[in-house]
Amino acid sequence: MTEEIIIAGFGGQGVLSMGKILAYSGIMQDMEVSWMPSYGPEMRGGTANVTVIISDERVSSPILNQFDSAIILNQQSMDKFESKVKPGGVLLYDGNGITRHPERKDIKIFRVDAAEEAARLSTTKTFNMIVLGGFLKIKDVVKMENVIKGIKKSLPERHHHLIKVNEDAIKRGMEIVYPVKN
Repeated sequence: MTEEIIIAGFGGQGVLSMGKILAYSGIMQDMEVSWMPSYGPEMRGGTANVTVIISDERVSSPILNQFDSAIILNQQSMDKFESKVKPGGVLLYDGNGITRHPERKDIKIFRVDAAEEAARLSTTKTFNMIVLGGFLKIKDVVKMENVIKGIKKSLPERHHHLIKVNEDAIKRGMEIVYPVKN
């Protein structure tokens, strides 16, 4: 099993953190992983993306031109990465700020309204974990117990009191993700 994932959005949306948690989760599961972030000098508000590869075989290169899965969090990223999902692959997106919805017929498209849900729950910082939950519902690439270990590994110890909040956000994302007819 090899899963090649691109997560893309604006800086400040937790794109890199989501990728790091997936990578740590893969490590906790004894998988081979690659985590390669890319972001502009603006950071918050600038574009950011991260490529994550989780595999039971050695990862030969972190550089990819096509992906099994794309997690898209803004219109710029939709424009750039929708075409780079392999036929038969998965595109998951948050509808907030998306003006041109994905149109491909050869991929599976899912939507999770994470920004709306995070605002409704008054936990806007859990936006990325709601998205991650949606992804994990669609693609069972890592086990939940390893995701929790990944969160614990990526959060500074002073924020470990937020692990339960993040776990709840992941579970909520799993509940609200839905397929888009294409």
